[in-house]
Amino acid sequence: MVKKRFQGRIALDARDAEPDWSAYSPPKARDGAPNILYIVWDDVGFGAFDCYGGLIETPNMTRIADMGLRYTQFHTTALCSPTRACLLTGRNATSNGMACISEFATGYPGSNGRIPFENAMLQEVLVDEGYSTYHLGKWHLTPDYDNHAAGSRRQWPLGRGFERFYGFLGGETNQWYPLLIQDNQSVDQPYLPEDGYHFTKDITDKALQYIRDARAVEPDKPWMMYFAPGCGHAPHHVPKEWADKYKGKFDMGYEAYRKQTLARQIKMGLVPKGTKLPKLNEYMDETSVDGKPWPEQDVVRPWKSLSADEKKLFSRMAEVYAGFVSHCDHHIGRILDHLEATGELDNTIIVAVSDNGASGEGGPNGTVNEMKFFNGIVDTTKENLKYIDELGSPKTYNHYPNGWAQAFCAPFKMYKRYANYEGGTADPLLVAWPKGIKARGEIRHQYCHAIDIVPTIYDCMDIDPPDVVHGYTQSEIEGVSFAHTFDHAEAKTNKRAQFYSMLGTRSIWYDGWHASAVHPATSGWGNFEQDRWELFNLEKDRSQTKDLAEKYPAKLEEMKNIWAMFAGRYNALPLDDRTAVEVLAANRPQPGKPRTEYVYYPHTEPVPQGVGASTTQRSYDIAAEVTVDKGGQPDGVIFAQGSNAGGHTLYVKGGRLHYVYNWLGELQQKISATKPLKPGKHTVGVSFEIQKHDDNQSPIGPVKLFIDGKEIASDTMKTQPGFFGLEGVITVGRDVGSPASDDYSSPDTFQGGVVEKVTIGLKGMPYQDPDMEAQMAHRRD
Repeated sequence: MVKKRFQGRIALDARDAEPDWSAYSPPKARDGAPNILYIVWDDVGFGAFDCYGGLIETPNMTRIADMGLRYTQFHTTALCSPTRACLLTGRNATSNGMACISEFATGYPGSNGRIPFENAMLQEVLVDEGYSTYHLGKWHLTPDYDNHAAGSRRQWPLGRGFERFYGFLGGETNQWYPLLIQDNQSVDQPYLPEDGYHFTKDITDKALQYIRDARAVEPDKPWMMYFAPGCGHAPHHVPKEWADKYKGKFDMGYEAYRKQTLARQIKMGLVPKGTKLPKLNEYMDETSVDGKPWPEQDVVRPWKSLSADEKKLFSRMAEVYAGFVSHCDHHIGRILDHLEATGELDNTIIVAVSDNGASGEGGPNGTVNEMKFFNGIVDTTKENLKYIDELGSPKTYNHYPNGWAQAFCAPFKMYKRYANYEGGTADPLLVAWPKGIKARGEIRHQYCHAIDIVPTIYDCMDIDPPDVVHGYTQSEIEGVSFAHTFDHAEAKTNKRAQFYSMLGTRSIWYDGWHASAVHPATSGWGNFEQDRWELFNLEKDRSQTKDLAEKYPAKLEEMKNIWAMFAGRYNALPLDDRTAVEVLAANRPQPGKPRTEYVYYPHTEPVPQGVGASTTQRSYDIAAEVTVDKGGQPDGVIFAQGSNAGGHTLYVKGGRLHYVYNWLGELQQKISATKPLKPGKHTVGVSFEIQKHDDNQSPIGPVKLFIDGKEIASDTMKTQPGFFGLEGVITVGRDVGSPASDDYSSPDTFQGGVVEKVTIGLKGMPYQDPDMEAQMAHRRD
């Protein structure tokens, strides 16, 4: 935005002076400027929506498709944060410092979690063009070490051009108990699940409010809304009646689903005739050069190998996911309905995408608690079957098995995290603008990528990207517009090349050819220079079933060299295929000085695990100063961290002190006082000492409960090996989210007294697995 000079006249007497309001007026959009509704789905593969040949009913996605266009060769980065950075800046993920999810930032130019201001986001440009800018839902573009009350707000939504924000900052949230941020501050959810709360409904209500608020004052001002609901990312939470709509519809299994979906996609003209399905486990026999197997987490169990109970469980998991997606589509329809009723739909540019392929984080057995994946533990169907009737409810943190991830990415191979294959990167893209696009209900096959959407929107609006935004000289936009394809189905793509790099996987697309390194994501394989590469002609082999590497070795070498050139140009090095547990355990910036003692007070914002006292792999003491009222009975939470998916909590119930450690939602371990707390001041707490580890690297040792320095109860417990999850926050005097103990419901604010403060002391050094350290040292050599 260029600063305007005052053009009036200054005089001693105001009666003789001439004002000039134009120098001080906010930017005003040009007449007839369109609204922009940018819808970003989460973890929805190419073959999920019914308008892309899947079985999940999404009438409002079909409604958008019927108003405009469906693209069949739109691509993402294969992971959340990196794609979202591309979608808002028009630059590649590694150019944005977002080589992986923001929680996995590793401190390199391409992987630091902070998008440079030289890479302005769409909303930062549009707010200077006179637009109102709103963001509802998932952000996931701020590093963990900034997502807290003392963190810099420069990379929060309001620091990057949005005028209003209501949603969550991290990669996922509990849909029943979200960790909500409104603008720049943590807020409590407005009501609870038992009163009908669900996150998607809540943000839709707020989206409609934002539009109406502005329209009441300035009806003609255009707006940009970035609506990113977090569906269908785990946990797959949805009201039961929505899941029940799909009863029996996935009983055919994921292999049959792939076949049926491909047949529909061919009939609909989404993929060419003759397209074939890749093998279900095409790479399971691949090993690293030093003999490491393909990760068990990414091996799909054939449907015919499942027991009857397993088939029933897996089918229900798909039903819940499908209901989750349909439920979200319904609420998106509420926004479309409002725009149509108010006459704004015709002049609204609608872009709807998914940020990557369907998610395989559920592993071969699926899970009722996705936190097990992030702790390196493969769930068992025996454990999951106990919760089949609770799937989707507040009691679970569920995710379907990876066979459904492969199915919902049909007809492609692999899924989310795999940037070397179309299953990870090829996703739905719907574009509609009734006033500006003549085509209705048509299909487009031009190759495009997430970095191409921002320049396309600028093209539609006839905006030249500014050279300077808020004082920062801008970098080159790396995407190219595909607006020329809107009304010209046969137009060639303007794109020549697109490189990919994610979690140790990598590939390159160049003029219709695609080369990919055979390397599993987050595998710990290393030895990248010895990877085997494959070569595909995507113009003739859309689903990558015919490896042409041996037939065209010179072409393959050309493609590998092009990848290396782009990797250097766009900061893609170093490659990193460390496991989720390893990366989450890596050292990152911490607020303040290093310490082993943390003090927390009530009535403050929740403190994320990444910047709080991390009891993971530590011995620890928790001490709380509590005053009990005279004549009253104390009740409620003193300290809580985590959720029913894993966490621990110190609380009073029935006047007595209790401590529960919930191991990954599977085991609630409890010790309790036998007598109630008396009136007066007390110091109460708990102590844990590591003595050994089990096969999952979970620490085991004695836990002791204390009141005023006296041990009153003890037992042996095991604690979580790693991550509590993105909702693993610390609170004092209340709980937020789903509680780690079944003894109470959130928030269970402390009553009958006062929690003055809680002190957490960490003892010794964090435990590290020697074998893991040896592997890491080997990889650094």
